[in-house]
Amino acid sequence: MIAHWVNFHGRLTTALVQHLQLVLFSLAVALVAASLLLLFFSAKPKWLTTFIYFFSALYAVPSYAFFALLIPVTGLGTITAIIVLSLYSEYILLRTFVTSIQQIDPLLLEAATGMGMTEKQVFKKIQLPLAARGIFSGIRLALTSIIGIATIAATINAGGLGTILFDGLRTQSLIKIVWGTLLTILLCLLSSGILKIIEYITIKKLALEEI
Repeated sequence: MIAHWVNFHGRLTTALVQHLQLVLFSLAVALVAASLLLLFFSAKPKWLTTFIYFFSALYAVPSYAFFALLIPVTGLGTITAIIVLSLYSEYILLRTFVTSIQQIDPLLLEAATGMGMTEKQVFKKIQLPLAARGIFSGIRLALTSIIGIATIAATINAGGLGTILFDGLRTQSLIKIVWGTLLTILLCLLSSGILKIIEYITIKKLALEEI
């Protein structure tokens, strides 16, 4: 194991960085889309429910099939991988975001509206801070999910840790498979830990703003 790292650490590190870039960019795209949908349709729950059903249908499509469907349109490589990973993330993010906001006590929203707040002010100052924990939970879930799915992207030349895993399967090299698996798990744990720290700082900041 250690000898393999010494001899091939450059390739392993490159694959890890490629994987991280692919996942973070896909998550960023999904976050922007989910935030916009939530902002524009926060007062229209039926629309949000429709979007959730739509993205849940896409989420049900196997990743191999999803990649294959997009290849004739967007070709092999990173673009196709980002589109697929973003759509998978979108379902998780939108579902958890909407659920977190819908669990807020309606009386608080009525009181805020009665004080003269607009819909956007209610969303920014009431709904968003109260739903922060649920929102971060959704982000962590989406991130860890697509870290695993992103390994499949190696089959369409998008790089990442999947290249190590599939190379290990092709050559029947247990060491390569183990290293690919370990790095994927490590990436999940580190990403989740960093998000936990960001969540703690953000919630603390929001709580101070309310005082």
